[in-house]
Amino acid sequence: MDKVIPTAAEAVADVPDGVTIAVGGFGLVGVPEILIDALLEQGATSLETVSNNCGTDGFGLGVLLEKGRIRRTISSYVGSNKEFARQYLSGELEVELTPQGTLAERMRAGGAGIPAFFTPAGVGTQVADGGLPLRYDGNGGIAVASPPKETRDFDGVTYVMERGIVADYALVHAWKGDRHGNLVYRASTQNFNPAAATSGRITIAQVEHLVEPGELDPAEIHTPGIHVQRVVHVGPVTVGIENRTVRA
Repeated sequence: MDKVIPTAAEAVADVPDGVTIAVGGFGLVGVPEILIDALLEQGATSLETVSNNCGTDGFGLGVLLEKGRIRRTISSYVGSNKEFARQYLSGELEVELTPQGTLAERMRAGGAGIPAFFTPAGVGTQVADGGLPLRYDGNGGIAVASPPKETRDFDGVTYVMERGIVADYALVHAWKGDRHGNLVYRASTQNFNPAAATSGRITIAQVEHLVEPGELDPAEIHTPGIHVQRVVHVGPVTVGIENRTVRA
């Protein structure tokens, strides 16, 4: 039952090339940066990532992106990363753009054993009709476009079918965790971390504060330990400021 791994390097040592990895966090908050940096050192490549965004320049998934380790990403927000834009427009990176709420539900559904669901988000757009550029050809043309998705009417309203996401691995950040893998997220770090944790077949959590089993109030646990296979104690993490604006 003790799921604690001594180091981040050991926790990600067996991640092979070509796997799908769900990653928690939103912007700079709640990002499992220490696990990501360990994965960078480990060398796994040709990865498919599932995350709200693909990191920023020099931080989070951005460090894997800079080294060409990511071949495909499923994301909802792709700003604040110039290298992301360059790779996408040059045809080096495949991108599946997904509405933010849909992405969160796709991850949650995958973890709950739900293969697909219907949502009104994206109906009447290329999200449902197809044609979104998944990959450019490097010359301004579209090499691969998204296919149309199934739609169905319920009570007079049209919905589009979205598939649940089950990732090979998941990397998440938690404020507290115990040796059994029970996790507690703090404030906005709950963005995507709970959904990512359940969607991974093997979920690895970096935790700021490691406590003993029984110390966490069961009513405050966000992710039960049954969803978590590995825990790494990383100590307090400082969150940066993505865009600093001050008076001249």
